[in-house]
Order: sequence, then C-alpha cells, then structure tokens
Amino acid sequence: MTSLVRVACVGAGYFSQFHYESWSRIERVELVGSCNRDISRAQATGLPAFDDLRKMIEHTQPDLLDIILPPIVHAQMIRVALDAGIKTLICQKPFCQNKAEAEAVTTEAEAAGARIIVHENFRFQPWYRALKSAIEAQRIGDVHQLTFRLRPGDGQGPDAYLDRQPYFQKMDRFLVHETAVHWVDTFRYLLGNPIAVYADLRKMNPVISGEDAGYILFDHANGRRSVFDGNRHLDHASDNHRRTMGEALVEGTSGTITLRGDGSLRLRQFGATEETNLLAPDTWNGFGGDCVHGLQKHVISGLLDNTPLENSAREYLRVIDIEDAIYSSAATGQKVSLE
Repeated sequence: MTSLVRVACVGAGYFSQFHYESWSRIERVELVGSCNRDISRAQATGLPAFDDLRKMIEHTQPDLLDIILPPIVHAQMIRVALDAGIKTLICQKPFCQNKAEAEAVTTEAEAAGARIIVHENFRFQPWYRALKSAIEAQRIGDVHQLTFRLRPGDGQGPDAYLDRQPYFQKMDRFLVHETAVHWVDTFRYLLGNPIAVYADLRKMNPVISGEDAGYILFDHANGRRSVFDGNRHLDHASDNHRRTMGEALVEGTSGTITLRGDGSLRLRQFGATEETNLLAPDTWNGFGGDCVHGLQKHVISGLLDNTPLENSAREYLRVIDIEDAIYSSAATGQKVSLE
C-alpha cells in the first residue's frame, strides 16, 4: 500500500457524520466516495455519491471500505466488497445480526485474504486508554472490581430516540445488543475476557421493543469482577451526557480511580480522602472524546506502519459469545459460564 489510503464509505445516516469528519482530519487518508440507498444523503457529504456499492467500488477503487450501516445489511455489504476485491474493511457494531452470520463473513474474508476491523470505538476513548495505562502501572494495586453506571438520560417517553436513531425503538434486543456491547468490549480491554456472566434485564419504556435497563455482573480471571449498571431513563452529572454516557469506579488494593461525566479521571489512594488528577476533563465537542478518530487513526497506522490492529472480526466474535451469554442468563436467571 502507498503512503495514502483511499477510503470509501457506505452509509450516510446519523452516526456517519463522525466517521466522515474524522477521515477528513487524517492526513494519510483520501476520501473518495460515499454510498447510501438514499443518494441525497450521500450527496450531502460533498463526496462523489452513489446509491450502489458495487458501482462505487468500481469507480473509486478504494483501499478501505468503511461500512456505517445497521447490522441487518452488514453481511450483504461485506460480501459485495469481498467480491469486488476489497482487502480491508471497517464494519460498525453490533457486528452482523448473529454469531453464525458474523462467523460466516469473517471466514469468507479470511479465505479472500481480507481483514475486517469492527468499529468498536469505546475502548479508544481517552479515559479508557489512560485507565488501562494506570491499571498496568499498578497505580491502584491489584484491581478487585470495576463498575460502570450507564446514565444517558435519553430513554424516557414516547419520543425516545426518534430524533437521532429511531430504529432503536424497534430493536428486540436493545440495551445489551446496541449499547452494553461497548462495555463488554471495554471490560475485556481493561480486565481480560470474562469467564462467567450473570444478567438481570428489564424493559421500562413501553414504546420500545427491547430491554432498556438492567444489571450485568462479569467474573474475570484472578477474582476480578466488573459490573455494568445500565438505565437509559436516568442521567448523570455532565454538560454532555453522550461524552462518557455515565460514570465509572475502578477499585484496587492501593486506591480507587473515578471516571466522571466530564471525561476526567481522579485517583484516590487507599486510606486517603483527597484526590489527584489522572486525566483532565475532556474538551472535545464531538462524540465520546473523539474515539471515532482514535479508532480510525489506529487502523491507518496498522495499514501503513504495520502496528498491531485491535478489534479484528475474528477477535470480536468473542464479544458476540458474551452477548449471547448475557441474554441466556437474563432468560434463565442463572449465571452462565464462558469457559
């Protein structure tokens, strides 16, 4: 590959704005096209616009295809791209509609000598990168537990989600499949793959199809535990509830690190009352501490500098296994082993 990566995108819905904007800031990227079923949306990006993916690939000859679409069309888009000879793809999460479909297209990509990176961007939020470094540096000793409280405050009433992502209301699996998977992956990044899971999920807003609140308890190796406490009806202290989408507490034998809604990290040593700053409040006005940019720069570095790539499709299949175990636990009321 040359020193410039030609990137084309399929999808021009709400969240795609963060993808297009980020690509435009990466010097080693040339954006060459946008494709969307409603071509007016693709045209609105200012790029060469198409309503047929195969035609866009043929005309623009991209090195990388960024799939920014819902799971129902992931497999179809991936197969069109593979058939057209694309060797590097980024695909939004949740990855495909189920494990069987995700594993099938992953295997097909590997057979074609292509790679798929799942666009799981939360682990690239600056507070989680800094938290990972602090854990590895033993800043709080041996970690016992990690708790995240999801509180975006956007789930109340009959109009919930309609102004941004209306398909949320129709998802039979919502809180976990659409949202909590971010923290399934983030907890894996921070503490390693869980070895067991217990979940208690519920639906609070009657206008949506899926669950929108619940508790998920993960067991990790060496006695570590993580807890996802999610409720989309409630909020947290922040000027932008979509920056961190909640608050976190990481507790160890030598101290505690707190993630606040402003994106800052605070460290309190064991036995002390005062706190010190580990990470200053976030000043990025866009989504999630500019984590989309973090992931996309990571992929370009992997392509051009041969740095290790995180979130390969094959690796990400583990997240789908964990998600399935969460729903199984919620249905049965039993802890589910992942070993």
